[in-house]
Amino acid sequence: MENTLMTLFLIDCVVMIACVMMQPAKNDNDSMSALTGGSGDLFSRRKARGFEAVMQIVTVIVGNHFLCSCFGAGLRFLTLVVSASV
Repeated sequence: MENTLMTLFLIDCVVMIACVMMQPAKNDNDSMSALTGGSGDLFSRRKARGFEAVMQIVTVIVGNHFLCSCFGAGLRFLTLVVSASV
């Protein structure tokens, strides 16, 4: 059971990293524009369309699964520690 949960957790970690890395950049400028004062549209909202929208949804779903699996692994570890100390 623990090996299965750990394997699913590791797969989820890799998928989450891949989802974040596949997302397109939010701006067309170089990264130094925010440091030099050229960030006029830094906080402007753009509606995601197409591939960007799909990747945002997939990232949210995978992120929620990641948080739930972290919580589950923590509870499992906690029950193992408490049962070992009794």
